[in-house]
Amino acid sequence: MNHMLSLKETGKSTTGSLLTVFGEQLTAMTALKTIKIVELADVAATERLGEDLSLVLKPGDVIALFGDLGAGKTSLVRAAIRALTEDDFHEVPSPTFTLVQSYDGRIRTSHFDLYRLADEAEVAELGFEEAAAAGAVFVEWPQRVVSVLTRANVAIEFRTSANGGRQAAVAASGDAIERIERTLEIRDFLVSRDLPTNRRRHYTGDASSRRYERVEVDDGSLVLMDSPPQPDGPPIRGGLPYSRLVHLAEDVRPFVAVSRALSKAGFCAPRIREQDLERGLLLVSDLGTKSVLKEDGSPDPERYRAAVECLARMHSGDWPHDLPIEGEAIHHVAAFDINAMMTEAELLLDWYVPDALGRVATADERERFYEAWSLVFDEIADAETNLVLRDFHSPNIIWQPNAIGVARIGLIDFQDALIGPTAYDVASLAQDARVNIPPELEASLVSTYVAARRAGNPGFKPFMFERDYAVMAAQRATKVLGIFVRLSVRDQKPQYRRHIPHVTGYLGRALDHPTLAAVKSLYADWGIVGSKLTSRRA
Repeated sequence: MNHMLSLKETGKSTTGSLLTVFGEQLTAMTALKTIKIVELADVAATERLGEDLSLVLKPGDVIALFGDLGAGKTSLVRAAIRALTEDDFHEVPSPTFTLVQSYDGRIRTSHFDLYRLADEAEVAELGFEEAAAAGAVFVEWPQRVVSVLTRANVAIEFRTSANGGRQAAVAASGDAIERIERTLEIRDFLVSRDLPTNRRRHYTGDASSRRYERVEVDDGSLVLMDSPPQPDGPPIRGGLPYSRLVHLAEDVRPFVAVSRALSKAGFCAPRIREQDLERGLLLVSDLGTKSVLKEDGSPDPERYRAAVECLARMHSGDWPHDLPIEGEAIHHVAAFDINAMMTEAELLLDWYVPDALGRVATADERERFYEAWSLVFDEIADAETNLVLRDFHSPNIIWQPNAIGVARIGLIDFQDALIGPTAYDVASLAQDARVNIPPELEASLVSTYVAARRAGNPGFKPFMFERDYAVMAAQRATKVLGIFVRLSVRDQKPQYRRHIPHVTGYLGRALDHPTLAAVKSLYADWGIVGSKLTSRRA
C-alpha cells in the first residue's frame, strides 16, 4: 500500500496554520503543539532560526520542514548544520538529487529531501531510521511519506504572512517542546537586551542541568547561562529533597550574589551584563577558554599553585552569610553543615556500592557507615570555616595569562557556595576529580596553601588543617564516586567512569589519617580501598 501524502491530496494551502495544513491526519500522527510564529524579515532571520534550533537538538530529533520551493527550508538547515559543525563556510548543498546528506558535528546531522521519492520503501533504503537513531534529521517534503511524519517531533512550516512577508510556524511534541520553547525564549531575551541579531553558538555544559552558549557582540563575546529555576525533587529525608538538604542553588540568584561579592573583593569572576532572574537567564563576561591544564591534559603545577594561593587569599577574607543580589534582595549563603555532608556521602551507598559490589549495602553496613562518618564529622566541629566555592577544580578555573596575582584565576560555577570548612576547596583542587594529581603535586599544593595562610594569619593552625583536609578530601571523594556512577547509570553519561580509578586513589590517600580509621576499615571491607576494585564497569 502506498502511503504517499501530497499537498494536492490534502486540499490545503501551505499558507494555512501548521496544524491545519495536513488536517487531523498530521495532528494525530505527530501530536504537535504550535510553539511560536516567527517572523522572517529576510534570509538572515531564517538562518538565525536554524542556529537557534541547532543549540537544543539532540539525537533522535526529526525536524519536518514544510513549504513551497524557495521558501527557506534549505537555508534554515544550512545554518543549523554550520552551527553544529562550528564551520561558517561548511558546504551544505541541497540534497534534491542525492536525497540525503550527512554531517559530523556536535551531534551527527542528516538532511533528507523527499520531493523526488517515488515510493515510501525508498526511505528505508536511504537509511532514514539509522540516521534518526544516530543523530538529528532534517526532512524537506516529509508529507511525501507518512512513516516520516509519524517520526517527526519538530515541524516548521514556511509560509507567506498577511503582510506579504515570510513566517515560520514552529511546532513540536514530547520533550522537544520544552527545548525549543527555551531556545526561542532566549532569542526573545537577546532581542529585549538590544542584541536581536547576535549570533549564538554552543559553548559547554557540565554535570548539572545548566547549559551555556557564547553570544557574539561587537567587542568579543559574552557567555549566556541558561539555568531555569529547578523544581524540587522527591523528598528523601525530613520531607526535603536532595537539593535542599545539600543546599544546591535552585535558580540563578546565588550565582549573581556570589559573583558580585567575589568581583568586589578583587577576584576574577564573570561580570553580570544582563539578567532575567525569573527566567534563569544571564549574560556574563567571557573569561576565555584557557585552562590550568597543559595541552596534554595533565595539571600545570604553576597554575595549580596560583589557584591554591588564590584560595588562601579568599579564605583570609571575611565573607558574610548574607550577600546582596539587587535592590533589597539578599542571598543567604547557607552553612555546610553535618546534615549536608552526610547526605552527600550517602551517594556512595546509593550508587557506587551497588555498582561496584553488585549488591546494595546491608542494613548493618549502612548503620556502620553512618556511625563512622558521624564520629568523623563530630571530630571536625571546630574546623575553620569561611566561604567555600564547593567545586573548585580544573573545569571551573579559567587561566588569565595577562593578569597578575589572584586575578590570574578566573572563577566560575560557584552558585552552590557555602560557609564551610576551608579545607574542602583545597581538597577539591589538590585532589582534582577530573585530573590525576600525583601525590607529590598534591603535597606541594597543600604546603603552598598552608604557607600562604600562615604568612597572613599567625593564628592559623596547620595540624588542625591537616586533619580537616583529610576529612574533607575523603568526604568529597566519597560523594564524587557516587555522583560519577549516578551520571553514568541514571543520566547516560558513561564518560565520567574514566575518572573513578584516580578518585579511589585520592580516597585511599585521605583515609590514611587516624581520624578516618573507622571509615577506612569499612571501605576496606567493601574493597573500595586496599584493593583493585573500583567499579565493575570503571
